[in-house]
Amino acid sequence: MANTQSAKKHVRSSYRKWLRNRYVKGKMRGALQMVNNAIAAGDAEQALSLMPNAASQLDKAAKKNVIHHKKAARLKSRMMHKINALQAQ
Repeated sequence: MANTQSAKKHVRSSYRKWLRNRYVKGKMRGALQMVNNAIAAGDAEQALSLMPNAASQLDKAAKKNVIHHKKAARLKSRMMHKINALQAQ
């Protein structure tokens, strides 16, 4: 357990950050999962329509430093490659 006053404050603030990060990550993962499910089902139209929301959630997570901005770019790129490959079939 934290002994000093500043250590106690750090515990409280890190808990608040953890809650906020968990919420943002959950929204991000949910959006990605919806796109992945559409890709797995072979529905390129639906995947393409869900992609802007997923990209937005990734950008928001990157902006809030929940994930690295290059990870957000990499995930968006890989998702679009999958969608484009599905449309080419």
